[in-house]
Amino acid sequence: MSSMGLAAVAKALVAEGKGILAIDESTGTCQKRFDSIGIECTEQSRRDYRGMLLSTPGLGEHISGAILFDETLRQSSADGTPFVQLMTQAGILPGIKVDTGAHPLSGHPGEKVTEGLDGLRARLDEYHSLGAKFAKWRAVITMGENIPTSACIEANTHALARYAALSQEAGIVPIVEPEVLMDGTHSLDECYEVSEVTLRSLFNQLYDQNVLLEGAILKASMVISGSAAEHRANVQEVADATVQCLLNSVPAVLAGVVFLSGGQSDTEATAHLDAMNRSGGLPWPLSFSYGRALQSPSLKAWGENPAANVTAAQHKLVHRAKMNGLAATGSYEPALEAV
Repeated sequence: MSSMGLAAVAKALVAEGKGILAIDESTGTCQKRFDSIGIECTEQSRRDYRGMLLSTPGLGEHISGAILFDETLRQSSADGTPFVQLMTQAGILPGIKVDTGAHPLSGHPGEKVTEGLDGLRARLDEYHSLGAKFAKWRAVITMGENIPTSACIEANTHALARYAALSQEAGIVPIVEPEVLMDGTHSLDECYEVSEVTLRSLFNQLYDQNVLLEGAILKASMVISGSAAEHRANVQEVADATVQCLLNSVPAVLAGVVFLSGGQSDTEATAHLDAMNRSGGLPWPLSFSYGRALQSPSLKAWGENPAANVTAAQHKLVHRAKMNGLAATGSYEPALEAV
């Protein structure tokens, strides 16, 4: 794909009022989700659940793309329609998770580095042939006593940049995700510092690897207090800190920024995104790429009766997609949750 083609796909992913649905959970993570609702995690049950999500009527009104797991990209719905075809018909771009997970970083206790570069060129070529238009790679940055180290940050951002370059070579738009984990007791200011250092390292690496920023998207964690912090920042404080951090570290030419929910509640993630977009005058679109914050209500409804509750579960997904679509334009109101 040409540079213009990459930029067009990236722009479509952050179109006004739209965001990305993340359903790329590994089999192990999916097992935990299904255990929580008492559903056996099998290839068929995963297909049925994800097929229910992807076939939701009207989903394309607020969802521009969906990140899939390898298994899902290859699957078809019960009537034999490939999921990629189903998504394309709904105006939803197919994406694919390409990393192989975060593993302990040798010599650095408590820190991790994401693996998956070996053989990635061939895998990306195959994913492109299967219809993937964009990809995602997630790095994990843990905050704690004397961590993260510069070695951890640099190892992860270098891998993200190499993945991004390989993706664009294959005609696939890369989403780069350096997640600063919410776990811990850290303050808002401490999260800001780590987030800024991480993002500056990332974009230095992306420049070094000649990645076309107009054809790439940042999936960012919000600047937020640790989940166990004694005094947690409010919605406006999180929004202000996150926007300032992005302005200080993210080039204006980037196609867009989408946020991960990272352990926030469904409505909390929506409120934070809305508050950021109300600030206005930003050089890039700010949207969402949520997993649990979009799926949780649907998963619970579906789990109560997978055969009978498909419509109810889809309704909940459309509602959350709509709420976040409004937040992506700074026009969300909590009162709309009751509608």
